Amino acid sequence: MDRLHAALLALLLVSGLQVAVDCARLCKPGFSEDVYNVAVPNSAEEGQSLFDVRFVDCGRGILVRLECSDPSDFRIAADGAVYAARSLQLAGFQTSPLLIKANDDATQRQWITQVKLTPTGTADQQVKEAALTPLVSKGLKEIVFPSRNTDSTLIRMKRDWVIPPINVPENSRGPFPQELVRIRSDHDKNRSLRYSVTGPGADQPPTGIFIIDQISGELSVNKPLDREHIPNFHLRAHAVDLNGNQVENPIDIVINVIDMNDNRPEFTHQIWNGTVPEGSKPGTFVMTVTSVDKDDPKTANGMLRYKILSQNPESPTSNMFTINNKTGGIITVAAGLDREKVPQYTLIIQATDMEGNSMYGLSNTATAVIRVTDVNDNPPEFTSDSFVGEVPENRVNVIVANLTVTDKDQPNTHAWNAVYKITGGDPSGRFSVPTDPTTNEGLVTVVKPIDYEISRTYVLTVEARNEVPLARGIHSPRQSTATVSIRVIDVNESPYFEPSPKLIKLEEGMQPESMLTTYTAQDPDRYMQQTIRYSKLSDPAGWLRIDPNTGRITTIATLDRESTFVRNSLYNATFLATDNGNPPASGTGTLQIYLLDINDNAPRVSPQETEICERPEPNTINITAVDGDLNPNAGPFAFELAKRPADVRRNWTVTRISGDYAQLSLKIGFLESGIYTIPIIITDSGNLPMSNTSYLRIKVCQCDVNGDCTDQQHIMAAGLGTGAIISILLCIIILLILVLMFVVWMKRRDKERQAKQLLIDPEDDVRDNILKYDEEGGGEEDQDYDLSQLQQPDTLEPDAIKPVGIRRLDERPLHPEPQYPMRSAAPHPGDIGDFINEGLKAADNDPTAPPYDSLLVFDYEGSGSTAGSLSSLNSSSSGGDQDYDYLNDWGPRFRKLADMYGGSDD
Repeated sequence: MDRLHAALLALLLVSGLQVAVDCARLCKPGFSEDVYNVAVPNSAEEGQSLFDVRFVDCGRGILVRLECSDPSDFRIAADGAVYAARSLQLAGFQTSPLLIKANDDATQRQWITQVKLTPTGTADQQVKEAALTPLVSKGLKEIVFPSRNTDSTLIRMKRDWVIPPINVPENSRGPFPQELVRIRSDHDKNRSLRYSVTGPGADQPPTGIFIIDQISGELSVNKPLDREHIPNFHLRAHAVDLNGNQVENPIDIVINVIDMNDNRPEFTHQIWNGTVPEGSKPGTFVMTVTSVDKDDPKTANGMLRYKILSQNPESPTSNMFTINNKTGGIITVAAGLDREKVPQYTLIIQATDMEGNSMYGLSNTATAVIRVTDVNDNPPEFTSDSFVGEVPENRVNVIVANLTVTDKDQPNTHAWNAVYKITGGDPSGRFSVPTDPTTNEGLVTVVKPIDYEISRTYVLTVEARNEVPLARGIHSPRQSTATVSIRVIDVNESPYFEPSPKLIKLEEGMQPESMLTTYTAQDPDRYMQQTIRYSKLSDPAGWLRIDPNTGRITTIATLDRESTFVRNSLYNATFLATDNGNPPASGTGTLQIYLLDINDNAPRVSPQETEICERPEPNTINITAVDGDLNPNAGPFAFELAKRPADVRRNWTVTRISGDYAQLSLKIGFLESGIYTIPIIITDSGNLPMSNTSYLRIKVCQCDVNGDCTDQQHIMAAGLGTGAIISILLCIIILLILVLMFVVWMKRRDKERQAKQLLIDPEDDVRDNILKYDEEGGGEEDQDYDLSQLQQPDTLEPDAIKPVGIRRLDERPLHPEPQYPMRSAAPHPGDIGDFINEGLKAADNDPTAPPYDSLLVFDYEGSGSTAGSLSSLNSSSSGGDQDYDYLNDWGPRFRKLADMYGGSDD
């Protein structure tokens, strides 16, 4: 049956191709009509459209230039529309036809058609116009407008006005325009009509697809159609007379685009990914691939079929999967999926339209990647039957051994991750085996301290499993269980006191060198022969001593419960026990001494100071007895005033209010201001009562209306203390001393500055300034200044070196300094002239003074200077060959030098 369909389809295709070839052979370029009979009005205005001509190029794309034989009266547009070039009376054009030429400038070909103009003036002429209809294509299907009666209603004649749809194949190759149908009205027999179509594809977007000959009514398609773009068109045909009056009611025309197999199937994804568990049974669904075809799905052009072209790898068989040819569902058809052997399959899927006909259908392919997912079908297996490890005793959180396993399942999955469990050898739960998340190893870890003296070795049985159960039918092998032998290493453990803390009860007041108790420590290392020595680690009050060998504790001071080191009658001391192991180990123990109270503290009054007014209101003072002891060695207390001095009992009286409180009252109404000391005897309630005379210091002062002291003594008492006042005075004295030292220093600096100004005045500094004289002349003999500082170290004789006291600090010491008598310091006279004279006399009498022409060294930089020496300015021999006449040009002050050095020898 399929072969018969294929043969019929092939025959249809061949026939269609033959018809298309025949049509192409019959089509010739030229005007659509050899002679156009056109009815025109009797008169036409300039620019009025008269008629149209149409040139058919048979789809060859011929570009023609249209011309009219009477261009002065008619104008033709490029689309074939003819217009009146001026106002015309068309009755005179009836006798001679109008020629229209189409010229192809590329090939120099020319086509000519005739147009016979018939003016529409009378009824006879209209009858003639009906006879002058244009030639139409023969065999073209006609669509006739339904007839109307006199009242313009449709007459239903066997439903022949229901226009059947027009079917047009898509992707037609032409030639275009291609006639589809002829629309005609019965009224065209007696008058000329104009036909038109409206709707999408004609005068609405997309425009230009369908055109109609206005005169003949031939409806044509102007370009190939695409069903996937627009599957059908709905047009409306109109018929009007030359005046534009509607002659027929519009009729609807439906044009269906017939689908052709012009689209290949397209997969929605080029690569499809699917998964299937390993070990799946045949018939297990894997995935579904889908493809779409833009062709009509109601025809064979859009009916797809799927098949598997290839499978890679072809293991264990080449047909591990199959596909539903209609739905694209892929399922397994064979057993043997094993991820450890083949983790992934690649299938090439083909989709073909025409219901899978490989000869006429179009095909496309896609890739299906099927990943075989892992299931727990491989249990973990230890790499060895036994493992060993060792650990020091008393160590926790220590890894003893690493257990390694192998698992063929996919790494880092629940089927590969191992979980370890101790099944034997650890009843006390001292070990655990967590899993290393990176290596999947089992880490045997100590979680509780191990005692070497209790057990020296441990043998554990460890089982390895996965995080998920094994697949059905898979059992754990013997290799999933291993033994771990752990050896415990003995270490030197610290001695420990038993008990710690140790509590003993003693009465306070125990005298020194009293034996309290023996506090010893135990050594847990039974297999080591070690000795223990004791020492004191903490004894806040320094009351105790421990024997280093026996641990016997004795007192070295009296135990006092009221000491500040005792809290709630409890005294804590810490002792250290150290063995002689390698390395030594030590432990601590705490001794708690609970001190029982004895009546060893006499009571005293509180507060010890108070104040009252001269005329107190009320005239009583509340006092309290304080005792460091506890009951019954404390209150209730007995209060009484001392018998001496006698005025105490005369002016005061004491009354006990309760066991710890009493009230001191003033018997007289007025007491002068001052300080009064009242002796009060307080007795406690101990088995051997203790009494104490406590002195209460009372200050009597003048008071204001509010009862507050206002006298000067109160103000002084409320002021600063003695220590604070002394500190303030010391600060003031130190500040005054600093100010005085600063003033002295400032005065001394001013004196030094004045002395320097007298010695070296910028106006009179002869070392680097030119002296000003009132008259010209004079030389070195007239200059009374001290040249003792001008010297050249290199030119001095050893016996001419000055002592340290008068030598310049910037000189370079050359020789040991001889001792010369000190030159007396020049005084500081008020007159600078006297000062200079005194200095001159001192220089003349000083045998160590340098010559007047010695060089003054301002900053000695060493020998070998290229500048030479400036000494001996008055030596004629050193400058005899110099020309000093230029000094005359320097002014009157330098003429003397010019005369001295530039003149003749005399």
